[in-house]
Amino acid sequence: MEVFVRALSRMLSWSASFYPQIVINYRRRSTSGLSIDTPTINTLGFACYTVYTATFLYSPMIRDQYAARHPASEEPTVRLNDFAFALHAVFLCFIMYTQFWPSIWGLHVSRFQRISKTMLALFWGSVFAPVVVIWIVLAKSPDGGYDPSTWAWIDVIYAISYIKLVITVLKYVPQAWLNYKRKSTHGWSIIPMLLDLNGGVLSLVQLVLDSSLQSDWSGITGNPVKLLLGNVTIFFDLIFVVQHYILYPDTFDVKKPQDGETSPLLADSADQHSV
Repeated sequence: MEVFVRALSRMLSWSASFYPQIVINYRRRSTSGLSIDTPTINTLGFACYTVYTATFLYSPMIRDQYAARHPASEEPTVRLNDFAFALHAVFLCFIMYTQFWPSIWGLHVSRFQRISKTMLALFWGSVFAPVVVIWIVLAKSPDGGYDPSTWAWIDVIYAISYIKLVITVLKYVPQAWLNYKRKSTHGWSIIPMLLDLNGGVLSLVQLVLDSSLQSDWSGITGNPVKLLLGNVTIFFDLIFVVQHYILYPDTFDVKKPQDGETSPLLADSADQHSV
């Protein structure tokens, strides 16, 4: 019961973290302060995580291959709440991304808010990487990827999970860099980071408890994406906390080219303390 409560708390915490930025963008009628790279790459990342969790939950082949490679645990430590969170996250990240389309939401989007070449390269590299792994599986496996002792379909799923990991490591960088360039976090919400931080801690706790109850710590190494995601999330969330509360408290951006605000004085004073 305690494990279930922790898992539910983590899922709710992470799930809730997507809403404040969407609401703030809509209230301010502007996407200034938010890096477009983040929702763009986040959508792909959570799509990968959805595939990863769905297959470990519902694919008999993937579950059998996991059991063959981890005979002591047999059951993956992926849970239904992981899949539900991933599916929910894909939807909300896509909604946040569409807020950069004025034709849909009517929000102000600066001409400087364009996806960076680095994120575009990461996006398309992430799309084509699983295709390469699939080719390797078909070329190296003697039975088309069903034998878990060699290249198998589970390796494709692991590759997809590693794409999510890479995206998670890099997705925070554009926003942290934008905050640094602007010397401000105005227009960007700290609330998702606080909820994200709580979710990261609970994620690690759940993973440890799951493996402990199974008396098999290989459950942690068998689910490396969850372990590393939790640590990376905590690290970057702490950086954002320092930026918002210590380095740039109650400041506005005065550099128009970096976020598109014509003047900090145009911002609604009610928004000064809403992020």
